[in-house]
Amino acid sequence: MDQLTKDFLKRNYGIDHEVSAMADEAEREIAEVFARYERTAEYNQYKVLRAFHDNYVSDTHFAWANGYGHDDPGRAVCGKVFASAFETESCIVGPFICDGTHALACCYLGLLRPGDELLYCTGEPYDTMETVIGLKGDGNGSLRSYGVSFNKVELTADMKIDIEGVKAAIKDNTRVAVLQRSIGYSFRYAFSIPEIREWAAACKSVKPGIICMVDNCYGEFLDTKEPVAVGADIMAGSLMKNPGGGIAMGGGYVAGRADLVETVSYRVIAPGIGTDAGLMYDQTRRILQGIFMAPRTVCEAIKGAALFAKAFEKLGYEVSPRAEDPRNDVVTAIRMKSEEQLTAFCEGVQAAAPINAHYAPEAGEMAGYEDSIIMASGSFVQGSTMELSADAPLREPYTAYFQGALSYDHAKFGLMKVLQSLKDRGLL
Repeated sequence: MDQLTKDFLKRNYGIDHEVSAMADEAEREIAEVFARYERTAEYNQYKVLRAFHDNYVSDTHFAWANGYGHDDPGRAVCGKVFASAFETESCIVGPFICDGTHALACCYLGLLRPGDELLYCTGEPYDTMETVIGLKGDGNGSLRSYGVSFNKVELTADMKIDIEGVKAAIKDNTRVAVLQRSIGYSFRYAFSIPEIREWAAACKSVKPGIICMVDNCYGEFLDTKEPVAVGADIMAGSLMKNPGGGIAMGGGYVAGRADLVETVSYRVIAPGIGTDAGLMYDQTRRILQGIFMAPRTVCEAIKGAALFAKAFEKLGYEVSPRAEDPRNDVVTAIRMKSEEQLTAFCEGVQAAAPINAHYAPEAGEMAGYEDSIIMASGSFVQGSTMELSADAPLREPYTAYFQGALSYDHAKFGLMKVLQSLKDRGLL
């Protein structure tokens, strides 16, 4: 950045020239990484545009429907555009799926029956899934309460999918095998499209009729392909993450084989109704504009994620993934050295936000999580992790999970605020 900008940041935000220079140096060292992200974004932008053209999207699709929402062309075209962009047979998408956890829960509760087994192929489920499955909490309404059993296969020592272990774990009653693509609250790499392809093929080699499902949260548009295009049967995610483009007000999606999506839609809405009803609450325009913007927004976010990774690598912190590594979700995990450091990190992110920057985040209880969570998210859409945000469970090792940013410049500003927050406390 030029001297004018550095002086502005110093005068208005107290960002030392030393801190801005650290951000600039990290930026220069990963220019080729940025170029790689730009190439993927360009391809995906054209792919999404093609989905709009193939489905003849027009301004008439933005009109309000009311009541039951029967025959709403806007809801129908949203599903078609998402299905086309993700290369799936069908998709249900809208505000009637409130978030990613809801989308995943509808898949499990819709596809599994008493006596079936759910097999997690990536070790421990993400925190909010534990109560859905029935591993924690009172179990009321969980899979276990409906007679669905659960099994898991741990990752290998080098945090890869244990393909042979997965094959050995599949039993006659194993109906759904799940892969969590993103890192969640773990310290590993997100899984790539080639790895997902290998996993799905391995599952099918043991039991051709098994349903291979991918929790695709944080992973959309990181590659030119999505999981269903390479062998998975169904996938689910949140519009407050990648495919909402930072524009969707909320919602989630389930995409994949038409028969499976229909079955899940009966859990989302009601048996026999499914995708024939469900009010969009005037969100059709935002959802469509969100997925249109998603390839670019994801590119901006992962450029910021790589910048954070490089800057903290240079300071001697453990990060995952490293700045130059292939990236398969938008999350960067950074291991801090104390609870105080972790808190200062999140305070820096919050202070960089456009909304509620004058508040300091405090750890507290959050529905679906066992530990106290500290979350920095001064976003236009509450809880949107596609916007500049960071969160962490207050447990050792003290790992900050940074994600989002609607623009790279904002991510860079967030990095400088974090570094300054740590420096001011003598924690850098």
